[in-house]
Amino acid sequence: MKLTTYMMSAALGLSLALPASAEVRFGSLYPISGPLALLGDESSRGLEIAVEEINAAGGINGEMIVLERGDAVDNNQATGEARRLISLQGVKAIFGTYSSARAIAASQVAELAGVPYFELGAVADEVTGRGLEYLFRTNPTAEHIGRNSVEMLVNNIAPGMGIDPKTLKLGIIHEDSSYGTSVAKHQQTTADENGLTIAIKSGYPANIVDMSSLVLELRNAGVDVVLQTSYQNDSVLFLQQANEAGYKPTAIIGGGGGYSMQPTADAVGHDIIDGVFDVDFTQFIVNTEATPGLTEFVAAYQEKYGTAPRSGHSLNNYVGAKAIFEALQNAEGFEADQIVEAMKTLDIPNGTTATGYGFKFGENNQNERAFMMGMQWQDGELVTVYPAEAASNEIRFSN
Repeated sequence: MKLTTYMMSAALGLSLALPASAEVRFGSLYPISGPLALLGDESSRGLEIAVEEINAAGGINGEMIVLERGDAVDNNQATGEARRLISLQGVKAIFGTYSSARAIAASQVAELAGVPYFELGAVADEVTGRGLEYLFRTNPTAEHIGRNSVEMLVNNIAPGMGIDPKTLKLGIIHEDSSYGTSVAKHQQTTADENGLTIAIKSGYPANIVDMSSLVLELRNAGVDVVLQTSYQNDSVLFLQQANEAGYKPTAIIGGGGGYSMQPTADAVGHDIIDGVFDVDFTQFIVNTEATPGLTEFVAAYQEKYGTAPRSGHSLNNYVGAKAIFEALQNAEGFEADQIVEAMKTLDIPNGTTATGYGFKFGENNQNERAFMMGMQWQDGELVTVYPAEAASNEIRFSN
């Protein structure tokens, strides 16, 4: 009797491996420890949900996505982790990275290695301002934060309070990395274009532990409107110390993730943060007619992590990653030039995604359809108030 290979193996008690499913490896590079870990982890969760959905639908042309994770705790480690992901893990592209400084450092490594780098969350001008061939950014930028914060003040906040914006004194404060510096530059440019007065413009290190002297400087200068671009810790610190000093400007307009996180509101106290504005990625209390798919994302997040999303950064990374994976379905393969060529086919209209904005890569491989929204903290919740078509709530005015 002639035995088949399978029968012989079974008779001998040996295991016979079945052919492995085809896989493609991508890097996931975020700060998942250290001072930026909260939003780094929140951002990576969006990518993870996107990967699970793509794999559940059959992968990319039948190949299952495997994420190789790296921890960009600081710039040096971001560089080292990018090298490890490329040389040891053999990733075909890297997704990341939330922090502009870390994205700039890591993407330079990828560029030199000829590996595509997809930035889903960092906003600094320099991210796409270096003319890199293999870097693509899906998310809105520092210019969106800077322009929207000033335009919302001029067109909505000041008129709603019955104030001529040209009579207001502005204070621009920001963490001093490429992120905060880029936003502050665009805030100043937009303020100048609108004839506004900037009384103070001041940068500070993101790891600052005392902002009382800056609060005193703003108050003594008679600053009416504070524009702060910050991470979470310095957002909390400024709001707490301004409250302790009894400094109550006419408006505070935050820029970026520090002001859009529920943990920030919980740390500061809802009575302090209520009324504060923010310009950032699309958040969750929004007109969902402008953000189709948002409700489904929140449900998927809740099911996977057992809690509601902590910030719109997860949503933004999810939508950006899904758009990239959709474009990769048109790729002939996963070599760098094939991926780059596939990105040229990406064309998703505005108003058709859960963030509201569409996708099409333009100059310097920046998504030219990306935009941000304006929010306000009301009753302990961050609600969308700008633009009108996406607003869930009217702006509340303190006077």
